[in-house]
This record gives sequence, structure tokens and C-alpha cells, in this order.
Amino acid sequence: MNHTRLDQLSDGIFAIVMTILVFEIKVPVVWGPIDNMNLWFEVKGLLPVFSSYLLSFALLFTYWRAHHFFVSIYAKNVDHMLTNINAVFFMLISLVPFSAGFLGEYSKNELAVIIFGVHTILIGLTLYWMRRYVLYSPHIQNPEITKREIRGSTVRTLAPVVFAIIAIPLAFYSIKLALVMFTLAVIFNLSSYSTRLFESFIKTIHHAMFGEDTQGHFAD
Repeated sequence: MNHTRLDQLSDGIFAIVMTILVFEIKVPVVWGPIDNMNLWFEVKGLLPVFSSYLLSFALLFTYWRAHHFFVSIYAKNVDHMLTNINAVFFMLISLVPFSAGFLGEYSKNELAVIIFGVHTILIGLTLYWMRRYVLYSPHIQNPEITKREIRGSTVRTLAPVVFAIIAIPLAFYSIKLALVMFTLAVIFNLSSYSTRLFESFIKTIHHAMFGEDTQGHFAD
């Protein structure tokens, strides 16, 4: 398989899955008099489903963007193993409408958060597996990639995993805070400053603990 076919499959799957997500948002059925008050009450009931849609759509966008970088830009060729890793990744991506719909329908239940969180972790770890294979497999050719770029891609790939790991136990204390963690993962990956802020944070922590100049540790 060459890059063109894999890219076409990726774009097709993401386009279908991102479209299916919106099917969970259905026009509300009003029982009784159709006035503004009753209609607004039904619309408010859709807010958890709509929030789940926005969260899942944004996550899918970050996954699509990361996949594009790892497979279409970092990898100069595609082999059998990379194709198989992509198959696992696409299988997990195609299940997003289920976990998102479950979260939207049962947004006040801890199990819904756990299912969504575990799903997010599995996708993130598969993406990380794909990234490591692309960067370090002797069978895959890469362009010149700086250590800073590798470090940044590592942080962005694992950020949703870390936030999901925190969100799962947090859900038993506050489901709203758990959902905030998922949202922060999306904001982190969409922000162009997140990697630099993360590095500055690590430098500050390292300096506070060891009192050393960490500039050399973060050189390209």
C-alpha cells in the first residue's frame, strides 16, 4: 500500500465518523402545547448530547491531524506493519460515535465517563505506537526531525491519554470536572503554545528541584 491509498482511507474514515457524530443530535419532540417554554425545555435536554458532539469532533480533528503528520509527513514509505497499526487505529476511531453517544445520553453516570475515557486512552496509545514505529522502525524512512519536534509530538500525542487517566477516577468525585479534563486535552492540542508552555513548566520544575540551568536539556 502506498501513501495515497492510506491517506484516502484515513480521510474517508474520519469524514464518515465525524459526520455520523451529528446523527446523535435529533430534533426534539415536544409533547403537549408547542410554545417557546416547552420547546426551550426540550432544547436544554439536548445540551449534553451537543457537548459530547463538540468534544468528540474536536478530538477526532486532533487525531486526524496527528495521523496526517505521522503517516503522510514523517513516514516516507509504508510497510505491512504500519498498515496493520493503522487498521487498529481506524477501528478505534470508527467506535467514537458509540462512546460519544453513550457519554451524551448518560452524561450524569460515571460509567459513561469511564467508557469514553478508556476509549480515548486506547486511541491515544495506538497513535503513540504508530508514531514510535514511524520514527524508530528501521523499515520506515524519515526526513530530518529535530529532537524538539519529536518531544513536541510526544507531548501532544500523550496529552489526551494523561487527561483521560485523570478524568476516570475524578468522575467518582465530580463528573463535571472529569468532562473539564477531556475539554482541557482538546484545548491543549489545539493551542499552538501548549508545547512551549509545557516545556517552560518542566524547566521551572527542574530548576526548582535541582537548581540547574536546564537550557541544554531542551536544545534541538
